[in-house]
Order: sequence, then structure tokens, then C-alpha cells
Amino acid sequence: MTNEKKRKQLFTLLDEIEAYERCVGKMQFDMECCAPEEGLEQAGEDMAIIGKQIFKLTHAKKYVTLLCELYADGEGLTPVQKKAVEHLYDGYAREKNIPAKLAYEIDVAANRAYADWLRAKKAQDFSLYRDSLAALIGYAGKLVSLRDERKATVYDTLLDDYEKGGSIAQLDAFFASLKKRILPLVQRIVAEGKPIREDFMSRPVPIPRQEAFSRYLLELEGLRKSALVLMTTEHPFTDHYGPHDIRVTTHYYEENFISNIFSTLHEGGHALFMQNEPAELYENHAADNMTSAMHECISRFYENIIGRSEEFLRFVSPKLRELSGGVFDDVTDRELYEAVNVARPSLNRMNSDELTYCIHIMIRYELEKAFVNGGITVDGIPALWNAKYKEYLGVDVPNDEEGCLQDVHWTGMFGYFPSYALGNAYGAQILRTMQKDFDVFAAVAKGELNRVADWLTEHVFSIASLTTPDEWIRAITGEPLNVEYYLDYLEKKYTALYEICC
Repeated sequence: MTNEKKRKQLFTLLDEIEAYERCVGKMQFDMECCAPEEGLEQAGEDMAIIGKQIFKLTHAKKYVTLLCELYADGEGLTPVQKKAVEHLYDGYAREKNIPAKLAYEIDVAANRAYADWLRAKKAQDFSLYRDSLAALIGYAGKLVSLRDERKATVYDTLLDDYEKGGSIAQLDAFFASLKKRILPLVQRIVAEGKPIREDFMSRPVPIPRQEAFSRYLLELEGLRKSALVLMTTEHPFTDHYGPHDIRVTTHYYEENFISNIFSTLHEGGHALFMQNEPAELYENHAADNMTSAMHECISRFYENIIGRSEEFLRFVSPKLRELSGGVFDDVTDRELYEAVNVARPSLNRMNSDELTYCIHIMIRYELEKAFVNGGITVDGIPALWNAKYKEYLGVDVPNDEEGCLQDVHWTGMFGYFPSYALGNAYGAQILRTMQKDFDVFAAVAKGELNRVADWLTEHVFSIASLTTPDEWIRAITGEPLNVEYYLDYLEKKYTALYEICC
């Protein structure tokens, strides 16, 4: 059989597999956005049953034979097709030794964990989630132990899954650089920074007005409305089922309108990536294979570098005043810019400022590294969380809801959190390169975000699923990841904002 015939047969099987995967994704979306609380467990069981069918298809002899033969000999395949086979083989190698019974158990446990997390968070009681979390950590270790190839530790292996080439050694050095320069700057702001007006930040704005502004922001970012859905959930996320079905979620707070602005911009960044990968990648099952940090780079770029810039806020302020019903009519553009960039130690990652955000990520990284590799037990998580928030940010954690239960990620993802911090650093480095081609903030000041999206589509989105993180950032910027650009960006912005002498 020729390689072209093998490819066609493999891609036909993939069409069926991906259809089932889209069904599971849509059920997960329903579970997180609109399913009643009493229906969560049944939804999780339904998803696990469909997951069994996916498992059968991806472990069937025909699928495995075609995949392995094309991986060993890709003669005649296009570069995109070869990359698709490579990604598929990597996934197969991670999962080929997993028994079907264990895969089903894990699906059920992960889906149940989400419901348990919601209940525990609502009750502000970690003990209600403790057993589910312990089970998921145990399963993570079990899955890694079944692999033919794995890294030095369980957590190193999981980090590499999310960010090819990622490791504890790499991230320890990365976060050490952040800690060295960010923590002293935060302390200086607290001690020396000028006061910033914030009285208007908690003014109530009706939810329908907030939703209208969210839709305006998504359109401004450049998203196609006909391929987009906007809904709400407990913990905002974005998912997609091909380039023509993108699901964005946010969370509205009547007395925190500003929070929704940046949640929407963030998720809209993810959506832009999903809508703008090349059609060739989708047609050849190669799309959506960028790493987590590549994806978070774009969401954080729109949320912060663009969204919190003075130029962007000046442009959107008339629409903000209009759609808020005049709530912010007495607020100047400069006051709005300063208020949304206030930097201070806080409890909540999602609502933290741009400067301290990576400290929240560092805390989660240090905890994951400890509990995944057995350095602490699950029972020790709340106390260690609270201790690190006190040590790094000087804040006391009043309850588990505002502490170790605030994020949804530990209902099944260990090793994802560092992606946010790496994404921030990638974004600052990409900005520096983009600025060489055109005046980014002059375009933003005129609302020409299409110029930003077009540049990203050409230089960033087009190659992400075809490259490793190192290859990707080198291709875009001409050099490997350099965290100093990000730290320079933060220091320049916040010393000016707070009028602190260097």
C-alpha cells in the first residue's frame, strides 16, 4: 500500500475520532456553562462512555499500524502532513500502554472532580475536594509510570507534555529571575508609589450592559461573530470545535465591571488563535498543536500588553461610558488607565494585576512541584498555599475558596500553570519584534487592532502547530526566549505609572 493510501485511511479514521472528541468537548462546555448542578454527575458519566469509544478507535490495530508505519516512513507526505503524524504519534506513545479500564476510570474521576470542586468552592471547604484531588494526583503518577519514555520526575514529564522541552530546572531558573526583579518592585510600589484613584472601580453596572461591552471587545479584537458564541461560567475559558465554532466564556460581577473587560480580552485572544490557524492545518489534522504557553502568550498579550495600555483604554473609553450607562462619565482617560493598572498584593490570580500576576503563578508552580512529586501530601496543600501567599505577597488567606480552591485547573491539569508566566514573557518578546514592523500602539490608539491580528496571523499563528516552543520564538524574534524583555517592560511601565525613580 502506498503512503498516500495509508494517509487517506488514517485521516478517514481521524475524521471519526475527532467527531467523537468534538462531542465530548461540547458536553464539557455544556457541563461548565449551563448544566444544572444535579446533572453534573450524569454528564460526566456520559462523557466517559463516549471516551471509551475514542479509546477503542485510537488503540485499534488498524489505526496504530497506519500511524506507526507513516511515522517511520513519511515519504510522499507534505510537511504539514508529516507534522500531523508526528503529533499523533507523540500522543499515541504517551497513551499506548494505558489499559481501557484505567482510561475509563480516569475519565469518570476527572469529570466527578469538577463537580466536587464546585461544591467544595461554594462551601469554602477544601476537605470536600480532598479525595478527588488525591485520586487525580495518583492517576497522574500512574499514567506517567506506564510510559516507555519519561523524564526525571513525574512533574518534569507533565511539564514537557504542556511545553515541549519544559522542565523543573528550566522553570526554577525562569521563576528565580522573576522573583529577583518583581518582588522588590512590588515592595517599592507599596512603600513609595503615588496614590491612584480607584473609587469608581466598584460602581455597579447591570449585567446586560457588561455583556454588550464584551461583544464590542470581541469584535474589536477581530473575531468573526458568525463563528463565535459568548456565554458565562464559574471559571472563564475558551474552547473550539474547528475554526468555525469557537466558544468564549466570561464571568460577570455587577460591582466589578472592569474584571470582565480583561477576562473577555484574554479569552478573545485564545479565540483569535483558534480562528486564524491556516486552513491547511485543519484539513490535515495538524491544527491546535501549539503548546499551552504559545496559546497563553496571545491571550495575555491582548489582556495586558494591548488591553491595559493607555492607548487602548483611551480608544474604548467613549464606548465604555456609553454602554455602562454613564457610570464612568466623571472618570478621565488617564484615571481609567491608572486604575486598571493598580499593582498590589492580592489573593486572587484571575483579578490580580499585571505586575503581581506571575507571583500567583509561581506559588502554584511551587505547590504542584511539591504535591505531584510527593514532597507534600494533599492534606498539606491549603497550609502551604496560605504560607506562600503570606511569604511572597504578604496577604492572609481567609478561606479555601479564596485560597487553594480558586482555580479549576487542579480538576485534571497538573503542569499547566507555568504556561501563563511563560506566555507573558513570550508576549513581551514578540511585541519588541512587532514594533520593528509598525508602530503598534499608534495603531491601537486608532482602534486598528486588525493590524495586530494580521501580523500575528502571519508570523505567529501560521507556524505554532508546526514548531517546538524554541523553534517558534526563534522564528518569530530571531532569538530564544529571553525573560529580560518582559521584566524590562514591567519595570518601565510601573515605575512610570507610580512615579518611582529608577
